[in-house]
Amino acid sequence: QVQLVESGGGLVQPGGSLRLSCGASGVPFDEYHASWYRQAPGKERELVAFITNTGDSARTVDSVKGRFTISRDNDKDTVSLQMNSLKPEDTAVYYCQIQGITSGYTIWGRGTQVNVSS
Repeated sequence: QVQLVESGGGLVQPGGSLRLSCGASGVPFDEYHASWYRQAPGKERELVAFITNTGDSARTVDSVKGRFTISRDNDKDTVSLQMNSLKPEDTAVYYCQIQGITSGYTIWGRGTQVNVSS
C-alpha cells in the first residue's frame, strides 16, 4: 500500500523551531522527487521546498529561504523539513508530496498542522 505519513507538527512560539518528517511506504522512494507544501486558512496550497530524488539538489521558496531546510534519507525512506525562526505567517497545514522522476505519478500525505503563536 502506497502511503505518506507526516509527523512533527504542533504549536510553537514565534522564533521557535519544528522539524517535520514524512515517511514513505510502498514505493521505491529513491525514484521520487520530494516536496513540502503548505496551506494556510483561506489560501491556496503553495510549494515550500523541493528536493531531487537523489538529494543532490534542493531549493526553498523566498518566504522561507534561510529559515527552512529540506533533506531526505533514502535509506530510511524519509524526507524532512527543518523549520527555524518560525513566524505566525508560517501557520498552515504542511503536506508532504512525492513525484515519480519518470512517471510523474504524484502522491500526497494527509498533512500535519503547524501553529506559530504566542
